[in-house]
Parts: sequence; structure tokens; C-alpha cells
Amino acid sequence: MKMRWTLLSALILSSTLPLLSGTQHQHMREAESFEEAGEKLGEVSFPISCAPEAQKRFERAVALLHSFQYRAAENGFVEVARKDPPCAMAYWGQAMSLYHQLWEHPNKETLRKGWSEIERAEAGAARAEREREYIAAAAAFYQNPEKDDYESRATSYSKAMEAVYQHNPQDGEAAAFYALSLVALPVHGDQELANRKKAIAILNKLFAEETDHPGAAHYLIHAADTPQLASLGLDAARSYARIAPSSAHALHMPSHIFTRLGLWQESIQSNLASAVAAKQATLAHAGDASYQIHAMDFLEYAYLQTGREREARRLIEQLKSVPGVTKEQLAANEARFMSRQALETRNWKEAAGLLPSPDKSPGVQAPAYWGRTIGAARAGDLAGARLGLRKLDDLRTRMQGKKQEYGSHPFGTECEEAAAWLAFAEGKAEEALKELRATAEREEAEGLDSLVIPAREMLGDMLLEAKRPEQALTEFEAALKMTPNRFDGLYGAARAAQLAGNAARATGYYVELRAISDHASGNRPELQEAKLFLARQ
Repeated sequence: MKMRWTLLSALILSSTLPLLSGTQHQHMREAESFEEAGEKLGEVSFPISCAPEAQKRFERAVALLHSFQYRAAENGFVEVARKDPPCAMAYWGQAMSLYHQLWEHPNKETLRKGWSEIERAEAGAARAEREREYIAAAAAFYQNPEKDDYESRATSYSKAMEAVYQHNPQDGEAAAFYALSLVALPVHGDQELANRKKAIAILNKLFAEETDHPGAAHYLIHAADTPQLASLGLDAARSYARIAPSSAHALHMPSHIFTRLGLWQESIQSNLASAVAAKQATLAHAGDASYQIHAMDFLEYAYLQTGREREARRLIEQLKSVPGVTKEQLAANEARFMSRQALETRNWKEAAGLLPSPDKSPGVQAPAYWGRTIGAARAGDLAGARLGLRKLDDLRTRMQGKKQEYGSHPFGTECEEAAAWLAFAEGKAEEALKELRATAEREEAEGLDSLVIPAREMLGDMLLEAKRPEQALTEFEAALKMTPNRFDGLYGAARAAQLAGNAARATGYYVELRAISDHASGNRPELQEAKLFLARQ
């Protein structure tokens, strides 16, 4: 997610500074600002008991770590270790650069490598108790690398970071890393929201005190990245790109909140900038293809919500030119992009004709079969839908056998959606509606992903197909509260209100639909329908 890195001015703190008390440390905090040669990564103050000339390099690497620029951060910590081999915190940093808390569960190879770095840190010169606490917290995650127990690792790390935070109340870095660990804890439902709210409280305090701290803004966005909490992250979202514009991830991350709130133009601008920066970073060997693709993923979704079909379709072709993209990445993302576009634009024939990827990985093939099954069912092709659902169920079974790779409930919602649409096409309306309603409730309870067609919106569609517009309107309006300004949500609500005889509400939703689509580039019949309806009012 970002570009090249260099550094301008920084205060090189003495190696004795970490030994000061919390009060003394607070009075002496002078954050380092990374701004040389156009690089700006935010302000970080993390004094360590290493050689003075290592201090600014270490803080730069921490700033990169706060923006999830893991490869560049690791390179930075390696450089600190090269300059000052006894520096224990350099090895702590290398280990933390391997722990991608919100992205993936590390495999055994990564755990072994991280534990090796922690052993080097424990053997190094960490003269400050605070540093030893940071190293011990990382050790709580990496120890016993042969054991497959991610949840207990993440929990142990979070508890250890809580102790670091409590013992060092004036340490903004402890606050930031502890808050991130709360967001990363693998829990669901009410406990997840409780952890997020606790993290938000910690980060709000840090953000108020250190307005240019990259971790404070970044982790606030992640903590608030749910439908229920998204508005609490808007200030951070509108600040993070300014704080760390030299990070492609910082340019992208605001779009998580913009997406949650249906602020599509802001999301588009955020991800256009991020994609350019990520490409530059990859070409400069400071990133990889995943950062640019991630921005393009959010960009496609935002384009589709604003009727910009041409731009969305161009992204599929542009995937092939992403620097460093692997065959596996290309296959997986082409499948997801094409399936999303076909279903979002209600092109059932196109969806039914989606071709599975030649890549045999079940996670790569599943999106195409999800699209094929729903498309065939909605187009009336029962045989095609049945065949697609059988294949989808088989792929899901294979994914369930690889829990480490795909999680505990892989593609469950999508399989249930596809099964419900097949049942509806077979004339089993009540069964289909019951199944899809249960899916919607489960999806919302477990946490709605950012880039989805909500199951509750599909329920509204199904109720419209069943000629129950009043009930459909209720579901569309409930979906819009969770996922504001979605194109199909607004259209569905307008259409349901129109069929229910509620012209005033239909007018309101059609007006909103046209407002978010003022840059539309496709030929969506829904927009023509909105235009004709509004002309008659």
C-alpha cells in the first residue's frame, strides 16, 4: 500500500531516556516527524536504549509498522540491527513486522521466524524495563511456534500488552499497540463490539493528545469498521491520509469508513490515490501487489454503487498490469470482481455464464460458482442453479477442511444465499424466505463485511419478487441502515415503496439514487426508471 521512504528531521534521543519515569518521559516527549524528500509517515516518539544514531531509524520503522507497511517496516528494523547489533528492540520490531494482526493468521514457518527474532531480542541489550515488557508481550504470541493455537496466542499477546499499557500510562505506543490487539482478538458479536469500544476509548484519548500519530488514526478506523460504530471513525478517516500520505495504506484506509457510511466519492478518491502510491511502492521494492489490489477491490465496489460500470469493468483488465501480481492473486481477484459486477448490476445471464478459474483452489473458484448459482436461479435456469450449488457445496466442504487457511465458516453466507435463491426459483417461496432471513440475521450478528451484497438486501429483492412490496420495503430500509447508500438498496426501497403505493417515500429514495449516481457511466435501467418516475411527480 505505499511508496518510497526516506526521512528528514528528527530528534535523536539519548540512550538513557527510556530509563526515565513516566512523568519525566511525558515532559520530554518530542515526536519525530518523517518528512524528508516528500516522505511523511506521521509522528512517533518511541525512545529506546540503543545507539543514538539508531533512534530515528527505529521510530521511522515503527511509523511504517503503524501503517501496516510490513515489508518496509521489517527492512527498517533490519537496518537498525545492522547499525546497532545489540539493540534488542530492533529484533522486537522484526518480529512484530511478521504479525499481521488484522490480515492473516501466521503459519508455522512465520511463527518460527518470529520466535527466532524474539530470542535474539531477549538476548540483546534491553536496558529499560519498558523494552523488556514489549519483548515479553511479543514472546507471549510467538512462543511454542509448533502449536496451532492462534486464538490463545492473540489473547495472550493482548493481555501482555494491556500490562505494558497499564505500567506505562504515558506511553502512546503502548496505548496504540494495546488498542490494536483488542481489535484483533478473534471474537464475535457483543464481545467484539465491547473490545472495539474499549479500543476506541483508548485511541480517542491518544488521538486527542497526539493528532499526528499514525497508529492512533489508523487503529481508530479499524476499531470503528463496523456498521454500528463507523461514524465514530469519520474524523480519523478524514485525518489519516494527511498524517501519513507517504503510506499507500494510509491513503486507502479512510475508505473503510467511507464505505461503511456510503460516502462513495470520498472512497473513490481515497482508493485512486492509494492504488497509484501502492504501484510506486511495489516498483520501488517497498511493497507488493496486494496493497494495490486491495485498493482496487474497494474502488470497484464504490464504482458499482455510483453507476460507474465502465470504470468498474476496466479494473478487471487493469488487474493484469499490477506490478508483481501472481497468477494466484490474478485468478482470485478476477473471479471476485466479475462475480460482484454481474450480481451488483443484476445481469443474471452474465452471472449464470461466469467461468470458474483454471486455478483449482476452492477459495478462488467459489466466487464464480456463487455468482453462477444465483444468476442461473434468477434467470430461471434450474438445472444450472442446481449444478452450481452442488459445486459450491463441494468447494465449501474442501475449505472447511483447511481451517487455518479459510477460517471456521468459509463461504457459509454465500452458500446459504445461493441455496435460498434456488429454492425460490423452484417455487418454495416460504422456505426460501425463511432461509434467507436466517442468513441475514446471522450475517449481521457475526459482523457484516464491507464489500458485500447484504443478505438482508437480497431478502428485500426476494420479497419484491414474491409481490410483497410492503414487507420488502421494511427489509430494504433495515439494510440501508446497516449499509447506507448502496445502489441496489436505494433502488429496491424506491421500487418497493412505489409498488406499495407510497409515492412520497419512493420519490425520496429515487432522488437519493440519482444523487449518488451523478457520475454514472453505464446504462443502468434503474436510473432510467428513477428519471421517469420523478418526471411524473
